[in-house]
Amino acid sequence: MADDDSAGDRYRIDDFAFIGRIFEEYRRMFDLDPDRVAGIRVLDCPGGACSFIAETAARSGEAVAVDALYGPPPDDLATRCERDVERAVDALSGVEHLYEWGYYGDVGTLESHRRTAAERFLADYADSPSRYVRAALPDLPFPDDSFDLVLSAHLLFLYDDRLDHAFHRDALRELARVAAGELRVFPLVGFDAAEYGRLDDLRRTLEADGYATERRPVPFEFQRGATETLVVSR
Repeated sequence: MADDDSAGDRYRIDDFAFIGRIFEEYRRMFDLDPDRVAGIRVLDCPGGACSFIAETAARSGEAVAVDALYGPPPDDLATRCERDVERAVDALSGVEHLYEWGYYGDVGTLESHRRTAAERFLADYADSPSRYVRAALPDLPFPDDSFDLVLSAHLLFLYDDRLDHAFHRDALRELARVAAGELRVFPLVGFDAAEYGRLDDLRRTLEADGYATERRPVPFEFQRGATETLVVSR
């Protein structure tokens, strides 16, 4: 989401958006092999209103999502989803040229993806509430090595204008702690489309803790230049 403050030409949204993405978006953002996801333990944190967990569970995966906003009745979350989808779509008005539309095509299709994800999420949230855990980084209620794959999208780095470096460090350490296999984080940029300025510091911290880190290209781009996921592994 590129930045031009002199013209006010940038994407802006207050608070933290509770919106969702579908499995295919996750597959591209994290360069996932759908066959690999089936049959393993997966954590999505924060899960938001994404349908990834519902779709992963349908593929016989053991899937759990964590979000600070889970807990209220489905109807209450549906109201929040509707509000935030509208806010997110409205915020694109006038700045569509700052994005790469090769995947979505246009704003209408992007909105359709968001609504499809929310509908599938809300149905699964109502039917299988145990898959949706109310908690917040940097403290997760799971033992070490609880999941084979941990995914974290659109919180770390994206909200670097309101989450400080200590939070990023502690959150990454916690996500890595519960990952028996890999942790993947996407994107590596903030709302201004600039890469997180202390990413190398975070990688050195994780490597000092005994983890390997890698910037891996992914087959997805919406924010211009956001084409990599951070992979953390033992």
